[in-house]
Amino acid sequence: MAKRGFLKDEGSNIDFGQLDPGLDAGGDIKPKFRLILDKVLSIFKLAVGISLLCFVYSYSMTFLKELGLADKAMQEYFWSGIGAFVVIHFFVYELSIVYNKGQKILMLVFKFFAPLVKVAPYVLPIYTIIIFCVYPLFNLFWGSKGLTGLFIALGSFSLCLHLVFGAKSLRSKQGDFLKANYIFGFSLVYILNLILLAFCLSLIVEKFSFVTYFNASFQTATHIFQAVFNQIFIPK
Repeated sequence: MAKRGFLKDEGSNIDFGQLDPGLDAGGDIKPKFRLILDKVLSIFKLAVGISLLCFVYSYSMTFLKELGLADKAMQEYFWSGIGAFVVIHFFVYELSIVYNKGQKILMLVFKFFAPLVKVAPYVLPIYTIIIFCVYPLFNLFWGSKGLTGLFIALGSFSLCLHLVFGAKSLRSKQGDFLKANYIFGFSLVYILNLILLAFCLSLIVEKFSFVTYFNASFQTATHIFQAVFNQIFIPK
């Protein structure tokens, strides 16, 4: 019988099981070429993950610039949500149970398609999506600047929750050679989540343009990547 290593987040019933990379399904030692292939793939993922750091930087900096154009009160609500999460997470209560409940919701939603069951809990910030989907209904009946600010704070709070515990789950995976899966996976998740948040904010915050944000972020990242590539590989 094949070995299984299970990792369980505190307060969660979700097991992140994975076969030991040194064993095959029948319990025999993998051929050396399979192990070598795994190492090569890990190195490739690591290289791609490092390359994605250019996009992590550009999408983050452009997001801050675009947010800086918004009304000052909306900016304060956004940072208040992040501050509230930091205080609660470090000094009051670790919200791992809340995060795992969200994972279960996504697993239930995507149970008809196995690949999405494995990927969706890491990629999709379910609470952030719910918050911004519910906002139009509340705004229809109780629309006000304060209500908009509250939902912005809840959105930034929920996204921090997703990123922090998603990173924790990815980092705890066994058999991650050189932490390649973590660097690649979290960089990609971070970028996609920031794009999603920018899209949601563009719908409710004046002067926050998603098109401008996305285009400027992508152009900045490609310029950085090209400059680094030229510096390393093209002789002067």
